Amino acid sequence: MMTPQQVAEKVARIMWPDDHAVRGLGMEIVAVGPGTATLRMSVRQDMVNGHGNCHGAFIFAVADSTFAYVCNSDNHRAVARGVDINFLAPAHGGDILTASGARRQQGERSGIYDIEVTNQQGTLVALFRGRSVRVKGHFFDPA
Repeated sequence: MMTPQQVAEKVARIMWPDDHAVRGLGMEIVAVGPGTATLRMSVRQDMVNGHGNCHGAFIFAVADSTFAYVCNSDNHRAVARGVDINFLAPAHGGDILTASGARRQQGERSGIYDIEVTNQQGTLVALFRGRSVRVKGHFFDPA
């Protein structure tokens, strides 16, 4: 019998090879656990917009990717049903963004998850709330 931590780690190992967007953006998984995940991404120059800030889409991407690892950590396949994001402070080229997420509620099919994105100084850059829905299937046979 696997512990919830072992399940979360195995799901992340299964998801990672096919997660081309996350790997293409240079993200790394810092930690995963039951109902939690932390990912990190360095803001490259090609992620900076005309205002000299990290484009919001990339901040969204690291938050959304963290959401994916959090809401799938129990070996129930889940996808986003909807999300909200609030940008609180700019990020800049060279910044290291860390997105940490946690489950707030998980019902039989739907869940709510909160993700905080901070920079290397610990400044809160964005708050993201994701709503998930479980779809059919598991990443691996839970038996």
